[in-house]
Amino acid sequence: MNSALHQIIRKKEIWLTYFSNILGYRFGRFWESPRHGGESVAEVLRAHGIRFIFTLVGGHISPVLVACEKLGIRVVDTRHEATAVFAADAVARLSGTVGVAAVTAGPGLTNTITAVKNAQMAESPVLLIGGAAATLLQGRGALQDIDQMSLFKPLCKFCTSVRRVREIVPTVRKALAIAQSGTPGPVFVEFPIDTLYPYHLVEKEVSPKNIPKGIMGKITAWYLKNHLTNLFAGAWEPRELSPLPVLIPQASDQEVQRCVELVSRAKKPVILLGSQATLPPAPVHDIRKALESLGIPCFLGGMSRGMLGRDSPLHIRQNRGDALKEADLVLLAGTVCDFRLGYGKVLSRRSQIIAVNRDRTQLLKNSDLFWKPTVAIQGDVGSFLLRLSKGLTGHRCPEEWPQSLKDKDRTKETANRAKASERTERHLNPLSVLYNVDKLMAEDSIIVTDGGDFVGTAAYIMRPRGPLSWLDPGAFGTLGVGGGFALGAKLCRPDAEFNKFTVAFLQTLSLPNCL
Repeated sequence: MNSALHQIIRKKEIWLTYFSNILGYRFGRFWESPRHGGESVAEVLRAHGIRFIFTLVGGHISPVLVACEKLGIRVVDTRHEATAVFAADAVARLSGTVGVAAVTAGPGLTNTITAVKNAQMAESPVLLIGGAAATLLQGRGALQDIDQMSLFKPLCKFCTSVRRVREIVPTVRKALAIAQSGTPGPVFVEFPIDTLYPYHLVEKEVSPKNIPKGIMGKITAWYLKNHLTNLFAGAWEPRELSPLPVLIPQASDQEVQRCVELVSRAKKPVILLGSQATLPPAPVHDIRKALESLGIPCFLGGMSRGMLGRDSPLHIRQNRGDALKEADLVLLAGTVCDFRLGYGKVLSRRSQIIAVNRDRTQLLKNSDLFWKPTVAIQGDVGSFLLRLSKGLTGHRCPEEWPQSLKDKDRTKETANRAKASERTERHLNPLSVLYNVDKLMAEDSIIVTDGGDFVGTAAYIMRPRGPLSWLDPGAFGTLGVGGGFALGAKLCRPDAEFNKFTVAFLQTLSLPNCL
């Protein structure tokens, strides 16, 4: 009985779909339009303030690139798909918007996997646009046809495949909002080639050269016409293009007040600032003022390097482990207890610990093993720091504490400089190289660093001149990011100085993929 009822309902659904498509075909007149889906993609990107789209040109996604160029979005062609995503990653970090990359199907997309994973672990909002085989041909052995969704679902916050042209605008808007909401990260939207090209070209490709005679021929012709109608019906109806709301978790008033009380009682507090402190909506220069108002010594990591400028008395660069042993309160402001913090083992069990992070998993990473937060807040780091500073107006950390850490910092710095002056038998002294590059950098310089030990050393020696002037891979530690990062950063800040020696020294492998 249930089976028979299901068949009746299914037949009704089929006929309703058929008549709906016929009406769309009769009254939409989409077949007469020269427009194509790439225009819809470009219109949404422009409405969201996207200025650049990075690519390695391929036929599947060419309509998107052509439309972007016509609308004033700069199309930047690289020599490797990973470099395109790295460049989009850099733009996302420096501009506060979503970085966008578009690559062709199959191998074009598989070439981006490392870069997309790097963006995921660095929490960068990146939109990856990927081509795909035509909807009718997927799973039938078409050129470069693979299951792309299964590849990218573990790497992206949101993965979807557009099946109809009318879905393009709402899908891209949704993807851009998700990329920035909560914990930022990459999103992937797959565009089968027949959703991006004009109706007359798709019809030409879909229509069979020799339609069989008889009933099978009629069924085949009907099916293909119905498919085209469903693909394009309602494609060019006016749609809202503006950005959807971006949802960002915030600390509650009670949580902020609890932290105000803890910090006000602390004699030896320390702030460990992570990359999340640079995320919108809080302006980085306002965060800098908040930190200076608090007067608490800070260790800066990831994208937060440079937050306090070149020579701030609050910025401590050396002896972090010793400082954490002495501290009676530690504020993990976007810093995660992973390998970079000894999985939490470097934190003293005598310290009160405030942890703030947008991502709950990262917030409590290894808290079941080596450390326990006194207060754990899932919320935006920058906004929290502004509210904490406001709640502590008139209060400053006792001056002798940051001064003692700064004195130890200078002692370690003197020892490092002594090592930099030591002669080596055959090779350059890396400390000497870094000190000399740092000495020559202009005030508007952006430091672009790759992964590896050399960057680990650079983090202790190079002095970023201000907020958002340091780029490194992030937690994934990917080698080869620098060329794409430098490309994206230079586009965001065309007047800034890039120390080419530093970039070339670190990036001999990735630079050729930008040229």
